[in-house]
Amino acid sequence: MSKLYIAGIGPGSEDFVTPAARKVVKASEITIGSKRAVDLFPESREVVLLNVKDVQEKLEYGVDMVRGGKNVCILSTGDPGFSGVLSPVKRIIEEKGYEGIELEVVPGISSLQLCAARVEIPWDDADLMTFHGRENFQEILPILDNGRPTITLPSRSTADMANFLMDNGISPDRKVIVCERLSYPEEKVVEMALKEVAESEFTYMCVMVIY
Repeated sequence: MSKLYIAGIGPGSEDFVTPAARKVVKASEITIGSKRAVDLFPESREVVLLNVKDVQEKLEYGVDMVRGGKNVCILSTGDPGFSGVLSPVKRIIEEKGYEGIELEVVPGISSLQLCAARVEIPWDDADLMTFHGRENFQEILPILDNGRPTITLPSRSTADMANFLMDNGISPDRKVIVCERLSYPEEKVVEMALKEVAESEFTYMCVMVIY
């Protein structure tokens, strides 16, 4: 019987790709993912690249191929269950009426995990939030003063998030750590005030810790 795998690839470096992810890629006839993701898996057989403009189309293609009898692996940056592709793939399966598809999710190391490790924060002492693909940041506001650090994936940029927070009454001097391009050779972990984040440029591959 054909099978759909969703495998987390980790934060980006080959060092954080799990043997379990490699195993399911090897078992798949088709591997679907971004170029950054599939480049980590030279053992892939047939590769289907996706980008931000055709994610839905390529995910649907992968689900259809499994329905047609192929073993398919969809690669998800970080962990599939946190700001990853698990949710949209499950929605596609439901919408297409393919509930009989056999699905296996292979967890990966999230950039939030690596961020927490870099700044030495136990997970159960922090609040975790993602705003990837979202325009409304309001729900972060009620938790920022609960005495716990908030580890978050910004939607567009760290500057946008910083400006939103200051516009909504958060002190410009609030301590923030920005972790950029985690796991890569050019990784940066920078501590600064919120107002400095608003004036700085970082790549989209960032995690923010708000204290």
